Amino acid sequence: MPTITLPDGKNLKFSKAVSGFEVAEKISKSLAKQAMVISVDNELKDLNFLIEKDCKVKIFTAKNEEGLDTIRHDTAHILAMAVQELFPGTQVTIGPVIDNGFYYDFARKEPFTEEDLNKIENKMREIVDRDEITKREVWDRDKAINHFRKKGEIYKAELIENIPKGEEVSIYFHGNWHDLCRGPHLTSTGKIGKYFKLTKVSGAYWRGDSKNEMLQRIYGTSWASQKDLDEHLKRIEEAEKRDHRKLGKEMNLFHFREESPGSVFWHEKGWILFQKLIDYMRMKQNIAGYKEINTPEVLDRTLWEKSGHWEKFGANMYTSTTPDEKVFAIKPMNCPGCVEVFNQGLKSYKDLPLKMSEFGKVHRYEPSGALHGLLRVRAFTQDDAHIFCTEDQITEECLVVTSLILEIYKDLGFENVILKYSDRPELRVGDDSVWDKAESALLEAVKATKLEYSINKGEGAFYGPKIEFVLRDAIGRDWQCGTLQVDFNLPGRLGATYVDKDGVKKVPVMLHRALFGSLERFIGILIENYAGKFPFWISPLQTVVIPISEDFEDYSKKVSKKIKEAGMSSMVDLKNHNLNYKIREHSLAKIPILLICGKKEVDTNSVTIRRLDSNKQENMKLDLFLKTFSALNKVSSN
Repeated sequence: MPTITLPDGKNLKFSKAVSGFEVAEKISKSLAKQAMVISVDNELKDLNFLIEKDCKVKIFTAKNEEGLDTIRHDTAHILAMAVQELFPGTQVTIGPVIDNGFYYDFARKEPFTEEDLNKIENKMREIVDRDEITKREVWDRDKAINHFRKKGEIYKAELIENIPKGEEVSIYFHGNWHDLCRGPHLTSTGKIGKYFKLTKVSGAYWRGDSKNEMLQRIYGTSWASQKDLDEHLKRIEEAEKRDHRKLGKEMNLFHFREESPGSVFWHEKGWILFQKLIDYMRMKQNIAGYKEINTPEVLDRTLWEKSGHWEKFGANMYTSTTPDEKVFAIKPMNCPGCVEVFNQGLKSYKDLPLKMSEFGKVHRYEPSGALHGLLRVRAFTQDDAHIFCTEDQITEECLVVTSLILEIYKDLGFENVILKYSDRPELRVGDDSVWDKAESALLEAVKATKLEYSINKGEGAFYGPKIEFVLRDAIGRDWQCGTLQVDFNLPGRLGATYVDKDGVKKVPVMLHRALFGSLERFIGILIENYAGKFPFWISPLQTVVIPISEDFEDYSKKVSKKIKEAGMSSMVDLKNHNLNYKIREHSLAKIPILLICGKKEVDTNSVTIRRLDSNKQENMKLDLFLKTFSALNKVSSN
């Protein structure tokens, strides 16, 4: 006779074992129709899972993340089912849910084409119409391995072989088709709906290892309604227009080459943008009391072993062995070098909090398949800072840092910010008692901000808990950028101390802080957020002066010089092209202001202004233009 406790505290008593569907039906008929999946004592289960003992139950519909993820999980299975019906002999491997959709990896000699995707989509709709019953079975491990090997599914058999002995081998059937899967799933294929779309095909190595076979990965998206699907596809279309790699080329900002994969070749305008962000951050940090330092990019292996990075990140470090057989590593992060600067000279409690900032270049090996323009690179610049403080100062300093981060994001046009709090991971350094103090202090600071936050269990750094700052851009995408981490471990490992008011040496607490995260990635996000049309104050090239003919080149040069003297950037276009061609060219490059100069402008000491994305022109006295746009050449919120 199980007693079911609902989220609102209400209890439902049953005289015998009961399914999740029956619980939903007991609450209301409409809920039973909408129910997708349940949780039993916080563990997700199918609707037909039989509840035999007292527990807490929550029911999820397509309006919940858990319900929508289940739809996507089922759609991934239906994709695999359709592929094997259409292309016999194709092996299925793995097919997880991802943000906004799913993918499935297939082993097949012939490449999938766009025409194939259309066929697969149609077959998927047919399977939905068949409304095949979904059921779960638990198999003996050896039986499962032999079964899939006989079917020719060697990848699936390998996955089962890697399941620890004693764990359940869960097999889900959709009609006769079946797959290894933990679940949960919907009760039949008809419950999925037809609000899905296959989006692309790409290559993917088996288990993400470039030494393994190359598979074909089909991506798709699935939603609870046609409206949601249409809106998502529009977002994808808009995202493609905003792709920073495409805009970076059009705007002549940067490029990449195979000779240095994952490293950016910055062009003049791109480097100006890069330096503008650094200058802006440097100004904000100077006001906030930070002391800027710079540390070596190459450090002896022994330092990385002391810090714990060698054990955690050794496989992703670039290393070199010198003729005297010493091993050095290019730094993957700036923290140990900063501690070494702190360790120079005796520090007192009166010196704390001590804030050290660094625009440090770091290098981390990323698999070639993971590289993605500016958003995923191997060489990047972090806007790092490390704050050395006492335990009593942690919460206050975390609040100060959070306030600074939010102020900077607002200046750059991001006002919708969400916090994610991450606690201790399985692989970590330091005692649990130390972690208890760090987690308590940081969570207190998170709550004090009164901002929306979520908790990511086990996702902290290996040396301490952290806050991640997630920005929402102009088309509704979320980007994780800034981080704030409390570290009770690294200072002690590297011998950092200060003298307290009683004359006793103590180990300081270290706060790791990055606001942009990396300059490269943040610039990619900025490009996509603004579609390349940056606010005037941050635009790398703010004005282009265009003389109508050679007769007005001298005046145009004078105008450009005046603009530069007023603190703005400018160039004169003297190329041998007509006016309309020049306007199109500079509009494509997203130049905010074009200034046309001809006889009227020379006679009246004025300029004719053409703004980006506008066909209108306005004539303005040069002095008024300089005054007006000099005022715009400042951070908007200042």
